[in-house]
Amino acid sequence: MRKISLLFIFIIFLSSCLPKQGIVRQSIPDRRDSAPQQSSPVSAPKPGSSTNLARSTSAEAYIARFKDIAISEMDEYGIPASIKLAQALLESGNGNSSLARNSNNHFGIKCTSSWQGRTVLQSDDHINDCFRVYNNPEESFRDHSEFLLRARYAALFKLDKDDYKGWARGLKSAGYATNPRYAELLISLIERYDLHQYDKAETRREKVQREEVVLTEIVHDIPQEAKKEQAQPAVAMSIHEVRPGDTLFSISQKYNLTVDELKILNNLNGEGVSVGQLLLVSK
Repeated sequence: MRKISLLFIFIIFLSSCLPKQGIVRQSIPDRRDSAPQQSSPVSAPKPGSSTNLARSTSAEAYIARFKDIAISEMDEYGIPASIKLAQALLESGNGNSSLARNSNNHFGIKCTSSWQGRTVLQSDDHINDCFRVYNNPEESFRDHSEFLLRARYAALFKLDKDDYKGWARGLKSAGYATNPRYAELLISLIERYDLHQYDKAETRREKVQREEVVLTEIVHDIPQEAKKEQAQPAVAMSIHEVRPGDTLFSISQKYNLTVDELKILNNLNGEGVSVGQLLLVSK
């Protein structure tokens, strides 16, 4: 009996000497196994950058937010809603660019001699390029429509307002953007997100009435158009075509972006890019 008692005391003594960490691990499960998986930490924006990664907008959310405005502008001016949405998606990086967030400028429209509103300086083609500032996104969408009421774009308003391919190619031919694949980019976005569902045809009579109103306004504005404004693109849009050896990191360094900003601007989930892929690289 005494031997049993001594053995029992000896077992208790050994138990008290076992590492407590091992006992805790057995009794308390690792919370990381049961908690929802968190996304990888993101880098803080660079000083002066307003890109809020936690509030980044997806293309789908952007379309849902602005499709009604695009349709309204289409009904008044005849610009296909699909074209306006595609241009806004492309030139604002789904609304995540600093111009869109800070200045409500969703189309990258630069200052001209006729612009009387507020402005902001930001490097683009040159250091401290001047861009327009709007009170709200709706003003930006309206100014984009009025910006197109120029002689150089007049032929586009003769197209059917559901002819998004004609508009895309016409914008490129008229020099709206310098990127040689601008029309292709717009058409790709429209078909990827089914944006042409928001376009609607018009009767012959409706088209004639719309053309008369819009083209009359364009003719009226011709004397006020400065020749230098007609001769150069007035919108900002920087596109990088991926080349062999490019990585997201090397591209981000070239354009003074973080990798996370580059991914947000292009709605990328992974790290991989492919040769020939077009990436928006302006904020």
